[in-house]
Amino acid sequence: MKAYIFPGQGSQFVGMGKDLYDNHELAKELFEKANSLLGFRITDVMFNGTEEELKQTNVTQPAIFLHAVIKALLEGDAFKPDMVAGHSLGEFSALVANKTLSFEDGLKLVYQRALAMQKACEAVPGTMAAVLGLDDAKVEEICSGITNEVVVAANYNCPGQLVISGSVAGIHQACELLKAAGAKRALVLPVGGAFHSPLMEPARVELEAAIHATAFNSPICPIYQNVAASAVISVEAIKDNLIAQLTAPVRWTQSVQAMVADGASVFLECGPGKVLQGLVSKIHKEAQVASV
Repeated sequence: MKAYIFPGQGSQFVGMGKDLYDNHELAKELFEKANSLLGFRITDVMFNGTEEELKQTNVTQPAIFLHAVIKALLEGDAFKPDMVAGHSLGEFSALVANKTLSFEDGLKLVYQRALAMQKACEAVPGTMAAVLGLDDAKVEEICSGITNEVVVAANYNCPGQLVISGSVAGIHQACELLKAAGAKRALVLPVGGAFHSPLMEPARVELEAAIHATAFNSPICPIYQNVAASAVISVEAIKDNLIAQLTAPVRWTQSVQAMVADGASVFLECGPGKVLQGLVSKIHKEAQVASV
């Protein structure tokens, strides 16, 4: 069975999507539609901007979404997923790919999400850190022991690789404790905020209103959502999980394990880079991985 997987923030690079724009009429049409819907030429930043411009949340998130969704749509009749999943932001791409959201509504929600997250980051500064070489349970224990600051497990990327999120002081405190506990690395990441933590609550509230105002359709195949880490086909459950995702952890390891248990043997990554292929290979060594 085939699982199509969609990356999140961090996969961007200058020039992404230009080959699609130049060589496929459908891609050009969708990119130009996006320029119109967003009110600025995101293609100019994607194709010819600077790395700093592309790192801005209000650009990064729709840029990755566009690249991933357009790659999937260019598959045409060959796009026959048995299941889909997306890492954080990638969940919106996956929901367009499996027909739950229209291209236009998916892009609008991603842009609203990006703006809401940016506001939350500016209101309460936060950060994230990658923790390598320590059991998930030990990382969770250490995070829960820090009671004077916000620190939580945020991204379960693969065994031995977990990202934590929270206040700046809390993350630095946690990193010292994690290294003392035997972590190979506990490295603060160059991100703009404490994503997938309680500090994103204002963004969650804002996105909830936008999601409830958007039309959702019955999916053509199950989506394995970050919050549930299991197959979801109920439209109401999809909405609830999408809303909860902003303050809840990305259970990528558990999602891939659930897809494998349900029959997935081939994982095809839609979007820039090969980050998810690497993670899948670490989670399930027998999986076949490739880019679309």
